[in-house]
Amino acid sequence: MDARALLVDTHPHLSPAATLAGLDPADAVRHVAGLPHSIAEIVAHMAYWQDWFAARCAGRDEPMAATAADGWPGAAAWPDTGNRFLEGLETLATLVARQPPDEPIAPAIEFPLLADYTYRDVWEHVAQHNAHHLGQVVVLRQLLGVWPPPSGSYTW
Repeated sequence: MDARALLVDTHPHLSPAATLAGLDPADAVRHVAGLPHSIAEIVAHMAYWQDWFAARCAGRDEPMAATAADGWPGAAAWPDTGNRFLEGLETLATLVARQPPDEPIAPAIEFPLLADYTYRDVWEHVAQHNAHHLGQVVVLRQLLGVWPPPSGSYTW
């Protein structure tokens, strides 16, 4: 499977674009009682990390977030946050597709668990991270009563 199929044109679940489609700005920033993040905050978090990985894949020695909280930036207005995330997916998919999948990214990431990452490792990491958080977005949309998106959803 290639980067685009895992990052943008997903098949095991709705694509990121379909999952976010039709989301009203007020609903995107609403908090559900007892849950720590709004949809917009979750999407900003995904955008933060995919942009960081894209910078690393482009050869920029961007430092890793010093704390977990640093990876949860405040969300900008909706749909700007959603658009940034979706555009970042396209950027990352294009960037990693240009490289041999098993070539290590350079410079290497300083974090020991990521130090030997290849371009394939990056797209698989980001795809798994996004799938986890997009599942949260689906549940939040359900709790807010704004699910399914305009294109519908899987029925099984």
